[in-house]
Amino acid sequence: MWFPCSFGSQCCLRLDVCVSLEPHPLSAHSLSQGHLPSGLFPAVPVPSSPAASRRHHPDNSPSLRHQLDSSPLHYPLGVSLSHCHCLLILALDLCHGSPIEWKDIPNINIGLNLTEGDIMMPKERSAILGNRWDIPVPYKLTANLSLNYKGVILRAFEQYRLKSCIDFKPRAAEDFYISAESHTGCWSYVGRISPGGQTLSIGNGCGIKSIVEHEFLHALGFWHEQSRYDRDNYVTINFANIIKGQESNFVKYSENQTTTQGTPYDYYSVMHYNKNAFSNGNGNTIITKLPEFQDVIGQRLDFSEYDVIELNTRYKCTSSISFLDHCSFDDESLCQMSVCSTGDYGWQRLNSLSGISVTDHTYLGKEQNGASFFMHFSTEGKNQSDTARLESKTMTPTRDCKVQCLQFYYYHSGNESDQLNIWIREYQNDMDSRGTLSLMDQITGPPGNYWKFHHVPLNANNTFQVVFEARKRAGNNSGGFSLDDINISETECPHVWQIRDFNVLNNSEPSTSVYSPLYYSSDGYRFQARLMMYPNYFYISVRPVSGTYDEQLQWPCPWRQITFQMLDQNPHIQKQMSLELSLTTEPDSASSRYYWANPRNGGNQVIIGSESVFVGAWVVYPYSIIKYDLTRREFVKGDDIIFLFSMQDISGLLEKDSLPCPKVSVEKLNVSLDATAQQGPCVPRVLPTASPGPTDECAGIMASSLIIVVVSFLLLMS
Repeated sequence: MWFPCSFGSQCCLRLDVCVSLEPHPLSAHSLSQGHLPSGLFPAVPVPSSPAASRRHHPDNSPSLRHQLDSSPLHYPLGVSLSHCHCLLILALDLCHGSPIEWKDIPNINIGLNLTEGDIMMPKERSAILGNRWDIPVPYKLTANLSLNYKGVILRAFEQYRLKSCIDFKPRAAEDFYISAESHTGCWSYVGRISPGGQTLSIGNGCGIKSIVEHEFLHALGFWHEQSRYDRDNYVTINFANIIKGQESNFVKYSENQTTTQGTPYDYYSVMHYNKNAFSNGNGNTIITKLPEFQDVIGQRLDFSEYDVIELNTRYKCTSSISFLDHCSFDDESLCQMSVCSTGDYGWQRLNSLSGISVTDHTYLGKEQNGASFFMHFSTEGKNQSDTARLESKTMTPTRDCKVQCLQFYYYHSGNESDQLNIWIREYQNDMDSRGTLSLMDQITGPPGNYWKFHHVPLNANNTFQVVFEARKRAGNNSGGFSLDDINISETECPHVWQIRDFNVLNNSEPSTSVYSPLYYSSDGYRFQARLMMYPNYFYISVRPVSGTYDEQLQWPCPWRQITFQMLDQNPHIQKQMSLELSLTTEPDSASSRYYWANPRNGGNQVIIGSESVFVGAWVVYPYSIIKYDLTRREFVKGDDIIFLFSMQDISGLLEKDSLPCPKVSVEKLNVSLDATAQQGPCVPRVLPTASPGPTDECAGIMASSLIIVVVSFLLLMS
């Protein structure tokens, strides 16, 4: 469960700052639409932020004990005191009270009298089962949607593409299409109902990825999980606790009206309402038969595994639009990966490593059935320049945008000069047996004693393989490189912020903060994130930071959607249920002119690491994260918590219903190609056998006939 920032009397106030700043009002509409939803006044950063150093080095994630800072905030001096006003500093940094509870769909839609709280029924009740859509599903984003909500809808589409066979496309001239609009509440029809644009509402408060997924699942033909005909075997509906007149929202459909697609009852479904849906305040309205799921129902994170199975079953498909590969090495086949090396020993499949406390990452901190494995290349006793390759199976990009993301966990226990080089081997056509190697990334530097999460942007246009090349360099050691939980998808890579020693942070003093490295967007804007802790919850905020390209950029920063995810560290990307929130800068608003102006002009000068930079004010995401919810998924693993950040230009949605392909920038690294690797992959590629064409067949027949004629003639003459 999340909780939004409180901007009223329930939030603590600080009245001890007197400066001549103009007020920066934010309307309720701006808050509900996700535009700069907090931080009405600047919270000047404390000076002790971690260095924004090269992301490839394991030592760039220092222990949290060295990142914590609970010192009071410092405000700028030397400002003009004319027309001085004592500002009411909203205390997201200072407030220790309970925030207002986040509203779920039934609460947002209160008073709308919709079926089951968010379903618009057609006049003809016979349409209850709905019809399937043609894939890809045409859609239109209407002008009354905020740009932030449009961006959130597109991000929800990406989750459909990653986890299922469902795709979407902007409407061209199709009669049947989904018209995403902003009305009061979050609601949809069920199934494909009528031509001319079938309305789906993403109103104020509904612009969260999981709510968008929920409403589009209705449009694709799905009802609520608690409406299943067999629901009484799994939950009890307490009608005494339901608001009078809202009892019809707990209707149960018969087997003739709906189908479960053969899946078990799913407490984790994004289509399940929470325990207090339509409650009159006297207690829970939905009680699970299994008590351990009472606080699970109503999750608003992402599709559950069974949500996806039901969706694919309904639409009679099994493939994914953007998923390419996953491997945790628990199968001896290595997920069709292959190994080769220049020495006697290359990559090995292990379940532990003697002398170094390295164990499998997949089940880190969890009980497991049987042994689990990871891949390891030992540099101990190797000669300098010895190499070993671990190569993926071949994959072919199918999406129009030729952008891929490789993610994996690695454990560096070797020498700081050792290298893990990540290449792609791209094949120009089916007859290309060697492929062309391109270096995408390199991991080197001081070793670390933990599994580190890593992303590598890829840009393959044709069939390709990912090649992990471990290379021994100078220096002695007793370790090497370990790999686990690899995922490859046709998606854009985010920035990674991995916070170690999370229990230290969790038990820290209120208002304790920890700061991310500095990140660049693909078009040159630089920003930083902050996590601020309180006894039962924490907040995430972001701020602009001066960078290399400031003189070339437009200010205030226009129409950039900044999204953070709290990563569910499930090893398989398609089974992850991560928390996600977005906000978008509006260049024409008074708040953006303050918060997203060039930080060099009026920002505060601070030292981050060894660099002197200018920073803007912190902008806080609209919902806090309750610490209790961290236990519901694998948000904390090995005492690490991971946040992902992206800053995307969504200005194209002002004119169109889709965005241009993202750009992939590859860092230029000076690494020589291994001669053996240039000869081809570890396992020779199987090339198609050339079959004879019509001309060849005719020539063969004519030659055979001629031979027969000649032989016959010679026999007659003899």
